[in-house]
Amino acid sequence: MRSHHWLHSLVVIAALVAPVTPATITGVPMVSAAAAQITKRHEHGYVQVGSRFYLLGGRGINPVDIFDPATGTWSKGAASPVEMHHFQAVVFENRIYVVGAMGGQFPKESPLANVYVYDPTVDRWTTGPEIPAGRRRGGAGAVLHNGEIVVIAGITNGHYDGHVRWVDAFNPRTGQWRVLPDAPRARDHFHAAIIGGRIYAAAGRRSSAATNQTFELTVPEVDVFDLASSRWSTLPAASNIPTPRAGAGAVALNGRLIVLGGESGGQELAHADVEELDPATGRWRALQPLAMGRHATQAVLHDGRIYLASGSRTRGATEVDTQEIYTPKPR
Repeated sequence: MRSHHWLHSLVVIAALVAPVTPATITGVPMVSAAAAQITKRHEHGYVQVGSRFYLLGGRGINPVDIFDPATGTWSKGAASPVEMHHFQAVVFENRIYVVGAMGGQFPKESPLANVYVYDPTVDRWTTGPEIPAGRRRGGAGAVLHNGEIVVIAGITNGHYDGHVRWVDAFNPRTGQWRVLPDAPRARDHFHAAIIGGRIYAAAGRRSSAATNQTFELTVPEVDVFDLASSRWSTLPAASNIPTPRAGAGAVALNGRLIVLGGESGGQELAHADVEELDPATGRWRALQPLAMGRHATQAVLHDGRIYLASGSRTRGATEVDTQEIYTPKPR
């Protein structure tokens, strides 16, 4: 695939960061009440850079919301240059990369043509390399490995149709793309995680508004990509995720995969389910549920706790402006 030399043609948009006064409610799990300090949004990214967390994107044009876990305070950063939603943000060299996102309205949202980059040190967005035209999609999983952002699966036509098994690696330093082996199955609306040199793709669905099955076609199978051999495998059926759903957050903690929240065709409320996979045994176990079910937000792991901010509390979009700070515990 072709290279993109882009470092001298950046589009720059900047804004000053303004502090916001905090308000917090504690409990078990703890829930931080934003009191309008967090921008209501869903289908966005949430990642840690240095000592702060950055909530960015979502439907519409939104500012970056910045959380300091040491003080419990929020502040505001620059608005995104374009609408960007349905992505898993990735941090590389202290910058946040949005690769494989969508813009536009349901149900035929369009994949973005470029990578977008946010630099927290200067509160600045830049427009990065063009994504090869034949590999554009949104709703994909994305992880960082050996200086490349690996983008897994996704959907080419919003929620309507066009789910794909594609896997690509993007090099942020050079702007180069390369094609990796396709995943065993298509899925969108999921987040990936790396454990022990393997990428785990769990949860998600094949969104199909074209057949009036936007939420119903959830994917129970767990697919695993061995980064050393560049080979995919699928865990046995006994290791299927117990509660199939899409729009869930995912983190790797202590060598295990934790999937949090989500949405499905089976219930109107967002899922509060939290489930943990032990790759060594292939077994899932249920953890304590979230204090409030939510979907369409990325999960941040920090000091053994998981942070979920904004998102939707019902299937579709009932956006909230709260953050849950979740401590994983057995049910």
